Amino acid sequence: MNRYTVVTMPGDGVGKVVLPEALRVLDAVGFDAEYVHAEIGWDEWIQHGNPLPQRTIDLLAEHKLGLFGAITSKPKREADAELRPELRGKGLVYYSPIVTMRQRFDLDVCIRPCRSFPGNPLNFVRRDRNGGIDEPKVDTVIFRQNTEGLYAGVEWTDPPDQVVAALATHPRFKAFASTPKKDLAISTRIFTRRACRRIVEAAFAYAEQHGYRSVTVCEKPNVLRETSGMMEQVAREVQKAHPTIQLWSTNIDAQMMWLTKNPEDYGVIVAGNMFGDIVSDAFAGLVGGLGFACSANIGDEVAVFEPTHGSAPKYETLQPSIVNPIAMILSAAMMLDHIGDSSRANRIRRAIAQVVAAGEVRTYDMMRIPGGPQSIAQGAASTSEMTDAILAALASGAVHA
Repeated sequence: MNRYTVVTMPGDGVGKVVLPEALRVLDAVGFDAEYVHAEIGWDEWIQHGNPLPQRTIDLLAEHKLGLFGAITSKPKREADAELRPELRGKGLVYYSPIVTMRQRFDLDVCIRPCRSFPGNPLNFVRRDRNGGIDEPKVDTVIFRQNTEGLYAGVEWTDPPDQVVAALATHPRFKAFASTPKKDLAISTRIFTRRACRRIVEAAFAYAEQHGYRSVTVCEKPNVLRETSGMMEQVAREVQKAHPTIQLWSTNIDAQMMWLTKNPEDYGVIVAGNMFGDIVSDAFAGLVGGLGFACSANIGDEVAVFEPTHGSAPKYETLQPSIVNPIAMILSAAMMLDHIGDSSRANRIRRAIAQVVAAGEVRTYDMMRIPGGPQSIAQGAASTSEMTDAILAALASGAVHA
């Protein structure tokens, strides 16, 4: 097997806590790699005015694989206020470094599996027809277009004259024609046919490879006729090459209702950037929340793997740490899948499943108690204790089959 070099980017807050836990698990399954640390995030913004430094870009370009923890992002005024004084007023603009990374390396295919682990007390339950408790198995994988849409960053407050003039050619803009430019904020939603085709083809290929019976386009074509309409049109074209996979279509708002009625019906879901973000968080809520939510950002050459939770800076320095490392560990398992090492990846997932099912080690979120220094006293496992339990399951031999 090749020896890989992985660029590790802890980032901000609890990213610095959970990423080392994932490396402990990778070492335990015998993954042979060199880890190269790279800076990213809020400290880089404050000190240098650039949350994604060129040296980090260069490392990713060279080594192609990245593990990423979490970042802190703040609104424009707060970001400007936290810059070092000598950097203020120089026209520096904060952009999310993970969004910038996705666009820089065209990491346009985002995969977010949302699968329930039996025995997880956070799993979604409902009443059955006899008044009892029913816990449906959730096994949904969201394919999110990762570089376009509302996250493309093409937006203005007080837009330039030429932008206003262009928008004024559309009859619907008449309602805003009398609004002073300084009172206009505009964000564009841009879809391209190439990107739609790439994400839809990836979704259908995954469904076919892993035995899912349907791909659902989750958009809003009855209102966003051009952008959502393009995604649906491309999906109909791509489905013809996958006749055994059904093509379904849901509106994002209706999907938010249906996923709590019949989540077991949905296999692979494909959506644009914003709606993919929303529906993946919603499904993650059915399988344990963001402590279990992993993801992959995949391009033609570079791939970066990350939990979808935020940086939770209030927990970064808490000793012992209480954050759930499972999402980060599952993201590392996705990295192994990506390089063709699914045997080790599946061992990790089986070890996690064994720990969750046993129910003896649970972080504060799994116990449904408030997070804070009191959590450990109330019986919650620390971050390292959860990792220790996963390592023990790996060492027991029960997860090697």
